[in-house]
Amino acid sequence: MAKFYSKTHEWALIDGNVAAIGISEYAAKELGDVVYVELPETGQTVAAGGELTEVESVKAASPIYSPVAGKIIEVNAALEDAPETLSSDPENTFICKIEMSAAPEGLMTEAEYLASLK
Repeated sequence: MAKFYSKTHEWALIDGNVAAIGISEYAAKELGDVVYVELPETGQTVAAGGELTEVESVKAASPIYSPVAGKIIEVNAALEDAPETLSSDPENTFICKIEMSAAPEGLMTEAEYLASLK
């Protein structure tokens, strides 16, 4: 498994051709306390860089973009009852899992991502 980051502050934990998708700690801090996560639909296809879903925080509603292309095969239903988990543990809380239709492009390693924040 390997974890990569996008310029829009999402992460993809890639295991074979499946990627778990979440938001970075930086994104969680910028959002503030997440109060609602609109879960994407299982079976939906997404493009890399395309809007995946939306989260609402005490500050604002914000789109979440998919760092990879493919079909959504699982959503984290626990976020319906506990959306704040995305704020308290963003690096270990996935929003959905995507079966990738193409190799990911333009993603950064954690070191590259952290360097890009400076």
